Amino acid sequence: MIYPYNFEQKLGFDKIRQFIAQYCLSPLGRDVIEKMKFNTEIKTVTRWLDQVEEFCFLLAEEREFPSSHFIDVRGSLQHIKPLGTWMDEKELFDLKRSLQAIIDVKQFFDPDSEGEAPLYPNLYALTQGIGVFPQMIQRIDRVVDKFGKIKDNASPLLAEIRRNISRTANGISKNLYEILRKAQHEGFVDKDVTPTLRDGRLMIPVTMAYKRKVKGIVHDESATGKTAFIEPDVVVQANNRIRELEGDERREVIHILTSVSDEIRPLISEILDSYTFLAKIDFIRAKALLARDLKAIKPKLTKEKDLDWLRARHPLLMLSLRKQGKEVVPLDIALNEKDRMLIISGPNAGGKSVCLKTIGLLQYMLQCGLLIPVMENSRTFLFNDIFMDIGDEQSIENDLSTYSSHLTNMKAFVRGCNPMSLILIDEFGSGTEPQIGGAIAEALLHRFNESKSFGVITTHYQNLKHFAEGNEGVINGAMLYDRHEMQPLFKLAIGNPGSSFAIEIARKIGLPNDVIEEASANVGSTYINMDKYLQDIVRDKRYWENKRQNIRIKEKQIEKVTQRYEENLEKINEQRKAILHQAKDEAKMMLSQANARIENTVKEIKESNADKERTRLVRKELEDFKVSVQDKKEEDVRIAQKIKRIKDKEREQKHNLRKVTTPTMAQKEKPWGVGDFVKLKGQTSAGSILAIKGNQITVAFGMLKTTVKKLQLERVSKNQIKRDTRQSTFVSSETREHMHEKKINFKQEFDIRGMRAEEALQAVTYYIDDAIQTDAGRVRILHGTGTGALRQVIRDYLRVTPGIKSFRDESVQLGGAGITIVEFE
Repeated sequence: MIYPYNFEQKLGFDKIRQFIAQYCLSPLGRDVIEKMKFNTEIKTVTRWLDQVEEFCFLLAEEREFPSSHFIDVRGSLQHIKPLGTWMDEKELFDLKRSLQAIIDVKQFFDPDSEGEAPLYPNLYALTQGIGVFPQMIQRIDRVVDKFGKIKDNASPLLAEIRRNISRTANGISKNLYEILRKAQHEGFVDKDVTPTLRDGRLMIPVTMAYKRKVKGIVHDESATGKTAFIEPDVVVQANNRIRELEGDERREVIHILTSVSDEIRPLISEILDSYTFLAKIDFIRAKALLARDLKAIKPKLTKEKDLDWLRARHPLLMLSLRKQGKEVVPLDIALNEKDRMLIISGPNAGGKSVCLKTIGLLQYMLQCGLLIPVMENSRTFLFNDIFMDIGDEQSIENDLSTYSSHLTNMKAFVRGCNPMSLILIDEFGSGTEPQIGGAIAEALLHRFNESKSFGVITTHYQNLKHFAEGNEGVINGAMLYDRHEMQPLFKLAIGNPGSSFAIEIARKIGLPNDVIEEASANVGSTYINMDKYLQDIVRDKRYWENKRQNIRIKEKQIEKVTQRYEENLEKINEQRKAILHQAKDEAKMMLSQANARIENTVKEIKESNADKERTRLVRKELEDFKVSVQDKKEEDVRIAQKIKRIKDKEREQKHNLRKVTTPTMAQKEKPWGVGDFVKLKGQTSAGSILAIKGNQITVAFGMLKTTVKKLQLERVSKNQIKRDTRQSTFVSSETREHMHEKKINFKQEFDIRGMRAEEALQAVTYYIDDAIQTDAGRVRILHGTGTGALRQVIRDYLRVTPGIKSFRDESVQLGGAGITIVEFE
């Protein structure tokens, strides 16, 4: 139940209807707006709100809704219900386009693929059972072109008639121009004159003095009387023929339109149902556009009696202030079973009435299926009745005064109110003598409270404020006022009553001080002090509310930061566990591979008498493994033990290598001589010394004779040569294969930029060994300029390395001091 009859006008909902109507695409949607009504069923209201909410989501997406051709042709369909009637060309054209719009909208809400859930389920539900008429669209397309005109080939007879009209018109034009040129030649008509169409017939404009020189019928004269419009005799008959053909054309067009209309007539009822669907979509779209303008949302609808609106704004005030570049002050409103009735007090023009109307209008909008401008997490329930008493209801014909009309409303309120009612009363008790008015208002408030009704009441009466303080179910609220700036803040504070600030406002207006003092004396110091204390309470509460709000904001910020840190810490722990797990797996794999490599290499070294190249590779692999494992968490004892075992094996390996490769004391002491057996360091093939000249020794390796420095050679015993001979088949084959692969993969340029000095020196050592073994001849080492430290370390090594002929800087054009060129002997 909504009371009184002019509820919507008083609350401003009629203007909300007007705003929605502006967003409609056609009268289809505007007609639905007029039928929009207050509803109390939570299922129905929820469905309405969900539809609008889904359309809001649709508007926010990139998909373009097919909003063209929402044309209302319901009147035309109703018109052709009687037999013998027809739609004209424009009506048929509009019908075709609007039927296509229905198809487009229906397809828009269909799922993209079979079995897939619809993207907008509530809007999709509206499309179910809606008829579409593609055959009718095709039928209309056969007779109406894309401009809405009957096609020439709509029927064979129409095509023939139009061809005859065209031929006859062309003949008229030809004859007319011949007559015109002749008349111009004889001077009867000006040179720049052309034929003129008058009343659908082509004529020649002739100067009045020569009108008898041109044979024909004078149909008209110009306004000045200087020109006569003559239809020559030779074209009169042809023009008459055209008139006849045009009559035939009209009759054939009507025949075609009647034929199509006869096909439409049996489907009118189904087509009208489809237009009802199109009207609903237009209406929902308009509501969504209004919601977008208001930044409105769907609050949570609860069955519990709990209304909690955060940052609620009056829609009409919001739109009005936006045009002025201003923002409306939002309100936080809470009503529940414990505090059902809110008594709002405060200064005049402080926003009490606006607050009351905001609550009434938003609740009414919501129960009419409109989203409302409140903040997320707001919630409300649905009322069965809304009673409102706002403004002056004087009536001359019923002989009612303002106060009498208020009492009439109160009588209806007392009779109809119940726990599912919302009562809205502005300036409760006003309009009569204050003492009795306040008493009656208090008695009525007591009845409303006993009925468990919900309500919002504005007042200046102290007794109502006291009633709220002393009765459960009723709570005070105040519209805040800035005493220093002497202006209202339009903010609602629930919990304490507000002061009217009558004395302060009187001073601000400029009322004489003696008047104010006399009024204060008349009312008494008790009242003045009480009002002052009330102002102080409101002020203090506002101060502490601001403090609490700031604390809340900071707490939320701390909560967010704490949550973010906890999430980051959790992620770090997860990453740490994953890294450790991965490190363990990698370590297991590396240990397994390293153990296998060490065992295989030791075996190969023993079999090949400590091949230097194989030894170097093992040492490098072990060193890489050691560095990679040391970068991981040292907390894993098992990994550390594995590393220790690998290091022990490495030390044992080095010890064994030294035992195999270190010459005996006898070898060191015995001088080298012609005939002694030697081999190149790192190689297995032995040769005999042919000649010694200082540090230069000539050696014969089979059929090959070469001269090398003594530092590049090492002496071997005859027993070692025998062992090499016994193993030559296996070793030489493996060596050849290994050296062939190394030569293929060897690169003449080596980049050590970015390495540490120790790391770079080790890498260059291996690289130079490979270069000597592969007979590289010349290589380039890229170390960059930088501080020069890396360049110095590399060159110090190159100076003492055997087999190097020279080293120098690259040419300036190719890198200069950042590159070292190394040439081998």
